[in-house]
Amino acid sequence: MISIRPVAVDAPEAVALVRSYLAEMVDRYHGRRMPASAVDEALADEPADDVAVLLVAYREGVEVGCVGLRRAEERTGEITKMYVSPPYRRLGIGRRLLAAVEDVARDQGLRTLRLDTRHDLVEARAMYAAEGYAEIPPHQDRLYADHWFAKALPH
Repeated sequence: MISIRPVAVDAPEAVALVRSYLAEMVDRYHGRRMPASAVDEALADEPADDVAVLLVAYREGVEVGCVGLRRAEERTGEITKMYVSPPYRRLGIGRRLLAAVEDVARDQGLRTLRLDTRHDLVEARAMYAAEGYAEIPPHQDRLYADHWFAKALPH
C-alpha cells in the first residue's frame, strides 16, 4: 500500500530522499558515479527553504519517493525534487506523487504548474507528457535544465 503525506523539508526521511535524488541527478549528468563531495555541493546549491510543500510517498512504512512544490508567480507553482527510489520505479508511484502535488497546488489556488528537467531524464519527460504536461519555452535559467513543461490545473 502506498501513502503520501507532507513532511518537513528537514525531516530525516525528506533529507535522505532529497540526497538520493541529487546523487542520481549528479551521477546521471556526469555519466558516472560521482564522489559524495559532488552531492554535498549540489545539496548546498539546492535550498530547501524554497519548497513550500514536500510530499513523501511511503510503501509499507518505507519512504520511497518525494515531490516538492514551490510558488512561482501568484497563481503558478513549480514542481521540484520529483524522485522515486530505483527499486520502487514502474509501480505508479511517480504518477501518484504527481497527482498528489497537483491536488495540493489546486488547494492552494494555483492554476498552473510548471517544471524543468533534462534531456537524459527520458522516463520523467515521458511521464510528464503522458500526464498532460506540455513542453514550453524556458521560464528560468537553470544550469541543468534543458526541457520545460507546464500544465493548466482544472478546478
